[in-house]
Amino acid sequence: MNDFDDLLQANRSFAADFALGGFDGVAHAGVALVTCMDSRIDPLNMLGLKPGDAKIFRNPGGRVTEAALEALVLGVHLLGVERILVVPHTRCAMASNTEAELRERVGASAGQDASWQHFHVVEDQLASLQEDVRRVRSHPLIPDTVLVGGFVYDVDTGLLDPKF
Repeated sequence: MNDFDDLLQANRSFAADFALGGFDGVAHAGVALVTCMDSRIDPLNMLGLKPGDAKIFRNPGGRVTEAALEALVLGVHLLGVERILVVPHTRCAMASNTEAELRERVGASAGQDASWQHFHVVEDQLASLQEDVRRVRSHPLIPDTVLVGGFVYDVDTGLLDPKF
C-alpha cells in the first residue's frame, strides 16, 4: 500500500480532528450542487459552506445526467435539499475539445483505440446549462418549491456568474 501512504497519513491527520461522526447526512444548508470534477473547483468553499451543508454531485462538464437527476431527487425528498445549483466552469476540457479530439488524446495516452468511448463533450456551454436547468426544473419528482439556478464558475477569479 505504500503507493497510497501519503494519502493514508493525511487521512490519519484528518481523522484526528474529525467532528462529523454520527452526522445525519442531511444537507444542513439545504443546498445541492452539480458541478464538474475539475480539481480547480472547491465546491464548499466557493459557496461559503462547510462539510455537512450540501450534497455535491460531480462529473466531467458538470452536466445534469440521469445519475445527477437521481441524486437530486433523493436529495430533495430525503436529505433536506431546497436549492439546487448547476455549475459548469470556464476553461473546461469538456467544452473546449471535440469528441474526436478527446478520443484521440485518450487513445494516445492509453496506447490503444478509444474511438468507441463516448465523452459527452459540451458543444455550447450556455445552451447545455440552460437545458440542464430546464431538466431539473421540469422533473416530475422535483417540486416547484425547490429553487434551481444555473451559474458558470470562473476558474481564474473564483466568481460565480448567474445565468439561468
